[in-house]
Amino acid sequence: MMDVHTASQRRTAGLSGGPVLRFQRLTLNSGSDSGSDRGRCYEHVQVDKQGFHRELDPLSSRNGMILKNPVDQSLQRVLPDAPGASQGRNVPPCFLPLLKEGTQPSKPYQMSPYCPQNPYQAISTPFQPPHKDLLNGPQSPHEKHLPVSAPSFGQCANQSPLSPQPVFDGTSVQPAVGAGYIHNPASLPSSPVQQQPQWTFPPHTVGSINALNAQERNFTPQTPNSESRYGLDPDVLPSAVKVMAEDRAEWEGKVFVSEPFSSLPPLATTSCAIEDRGNASPFAIRSTSYCVPSEGQTALLARLPLGALLTPLANHKAEEKPLPVCREPDCVVGCRWCGASMCPAMGWQDCGQRFYCPFCGKLSEVPWQHYQPTKGADGFRVDKDKRPELSMGSYEILSSQKAEPAALLLAIDVSASALRGGHLECVTQQIQTLLTSLDRQGDDALSDVRVGLMTYDSRIHLYNLSPLLSRPHMLVITETEDLQLPVREGLLVSLKDCIDSINSVLQLIPQFSLECDDSSGVPIEMPVRAGLAVMQALSCPGKLLVFHAAPLIEMGHTNSSSGFFGSNKPKSIFQPSQLVISLAKECIDQGCGVHLFDLSQQDVGGAWPGHIPYLTGGALHKYSHLQGELDRERFSNDLKRTVETDTGYKAELRIFVSKDLRVSGCYGLFVPGPSTSRVALATLDRQTALAVELAHSRALDETRGVAIQAVLSYSTQSGDRRTRVHTLSLQCSRHLQDAFRHYQAQTLLTFYCKKMYCAVLERPLQELREELQTEVTEALASYRKHCCSASVSAGQLVLPQYLRALPVYINSLRKSEVLLPGLRSSVHQRLQQRCQVLRMDTSSTTTHFYPLLLPLPLSVSAPTLQTQRRHCAAVGSA
Repeated sequence: MMDVHTASQRRTAGLSGGPVLRFQRLTLNSGSDSGSDRGRCYEHVQVDKQGFHRELDPLSSRNGMILKNPVDQSLQRVLPDAPGASQGRNVPPCFLPLLKEGTQPSKPYQMSPYCPQNPYQAISTPFQPPHKDLLNGPQSPHEKHLPVSAPSFGQCANQSPLSPQPVFDGTSVQPAVGAGYIHNPASLPSSPVQQQPQWTFPPHTVGSINALNAQERNFTPQTPNSESRYGLDPDVLPSAVKVMAEDRAEWEGKVFVSEPFSSLPPLATTSCAIEDRGNASPFAIRSTSYCVPSEGQTALLARLPLGALLTPLANHKAEEKPLPVCREPDCVVGCRWCGASMCPAMGWQDCGQRFYCPFCGKLSEVPWQHYQPTKGADGFRVDKDKRPELSMGSYEILSSQKAEPAALLLAIDVSASALRGGHLECVTQQIQTLLTSLDRQGDDALSDVRVGLMTYDSRIHLYNLSPLLSRPHMLVITETEDLQLPVREGLLVSLKDCIDSINSVLQLIPQFSLECDDSSGVPIEMPVRAGLAVMQALSCPGKLLVFHAAPLIEMGHTNSSSGFFGSNKPKSIFQPSQLVISLAKECIDQGCGVHLFDLSQQDVGGAWPGHIPYLTGGALHKYSHLQGELDRERFSNDLKRTVETDTGYKAELRIFVSKDLRVSGCYGLFVPGPSTSRVALATLDRQTALAVELAHSRALDETRGVAIQAVLSYSTQSGDRRTRVHTLSLQCSRHLQDAFRHYQAQTLLTFYCKKMYCAVLERPLQELREELQTEVTEALASYRKHCCSASVSAGQLVLPQYLRALPVYINSLRKSEVLLPGLRSSVHQRLQQRCQVLRMDTSSTTTHFYPLLLPLPLSVSAPTLQTQRRHCAAVGSA
């Protein structure tokens, strides 16, 4: 055998969310004494003649690593020694073995990528396996996801990432007797899922490897006694479906009591009733961890984000109590120093004369008209159960001020492309049907909504729908650059007063004559500016529905090359222009949400028109044509959902956290402002969610805990001005293990998704993928080192109970269309998916990355198949 000189090199290994190779460590024994190897950190694998392997687990010591007696690898489930008592659902971590007990590996001679010091590394040519990212597993939920060896980050599993690394001094090493490695790919069993990697060795090691190959040609690996070809037990593999099924079995049909310092809530995908007893519903505000580390160093050591997901207008289920509403004059005033609203987290002093604010740490006097004494040792007010602001985690304040009711403005494209395409007849029929159904709902607030109508080509056509006129009047505006409204009366009229006038205009629109040539395209900003001018003139918020069919004008950054997504250029694709941002800010100030229904046939090369709709709380609906029945039905459902969805207008979200914390970032679909704790939104619906990242300013007080409050001020459809308050009280702990036990994989997936999708505006895609992989890998390595006191095999992936599916979820996020550097999707598809996912809540985000499957029988009738297709289309639109 030839001597191989090795060099010290640190390597960061990823986690596999799908089927990957079964790696083992190949150890080369040195001819030197054991005393010279004390500073070296590697594992020893012995292979006998029958193909069985025995692994020598390293045990941490102060001077380096020592080896214990060889033992056979087997199934282990160990209860870790928790440094502190954890509250709530305290479940031991999940130890996932690589092999079933009594089975044999099918590939016993494979190099482990987690080996801290690779014996096959040359000084001039470093040895690197071709598959560097072990997170690049399949995204499909059908494929089995395999646990792999624990990450090492350049050191052994039980060694701290910050500790000094043992360095090889260049001493010659030789392969151990009996050690082997399958170098010929033809000798490896083929896999239908993933090809085996072909290793590349330095030139001076080829002779040694060829000698090993000669010995292994007659060797046949034995098949494991399990269904998996990798020798893995499918019952202990991390599965997102299994985690969701277990949580449904535990909580579905039950009631979760949400009270201050409560334990982990059910998953977002579990249908469960919530009882508010002082803490907001997890569907309204959900923390990444329900046990916050009390010190900043502990939070940094966990390597997991600290924050919350906010869905201010989350729906309440029918079996839950409705959200309590109190009038502003009768509500107890909140903190006069920081502006936080009254909540159960406030502490009363001086027999109820003053209260302590946990968000600023100051004392505020109680006005005499709201004073009530306290009772008991806890110091609660005597009227606590009678006031929602003192006993409920979520409540609403009805303001005495009245705002303008919201309006519904329809803008229809009547250019030559729209008239020739045949879309206008279908569009006008669907609008007429929807408005007629709204007019028949006499008790609904939508029957009194003010409606306006305009058409456009290269000019703007406004319609006076006043009921005092015998028929509607058309007003043509040719100066679209400096838009001035000739009249204001009759542009927005109550639906019940103008339903006949609107129906007459909608019937005449498909019969318009071709007057203007739109070969150069129609800018989407023109109808948006016209609709915004109408709402500004009448001082009202509302929804602007634009039905566009003309070709879109190029706005740049729409063409891609072969290496485009592998460079720094993609961040310019996701960035809106300054013109778009300026127009979106005007819409936000007015409370105008833009919803664009794109009916153009142009799929490639056109400008993406979705920046303005999504930045204003609207959406972009794309249709290639409306000739088929399914497309017409999807268009009808999208139109009805857009109009009838409960929406908040001219909204402002303020975020308050405990005085020892600060808001370090806010991620979502909005125009960033000067402060990360204040967000201005034109409109938002029941599923709009934002992510808030928190950071430590100083050490937290474990006795007081942590309080997070989200205060949303908005206007309703009828013009009522309301303030919705959500408060969440969390426990604190100085033990790292308690923080890990209170994380949930679905919450982390949603948080990482919003953070990474917002970061694509400024950073390269590959850098974000590597950062995401590194953070999750280091977090799991930190849990293995600091929270697992028992000795486990290096071939076991140690995960907390509620983070079992985290590698699967993160793998799906890394392989999403937005972050993938390849050219599997167009620029428009990436932009569309980014905006759609950014506004989703936790349940919708989880379903997006791990979609539900609907069974479809092979032998079904045509009507049944058509019904199932419609159901799938409806689920996809929702």
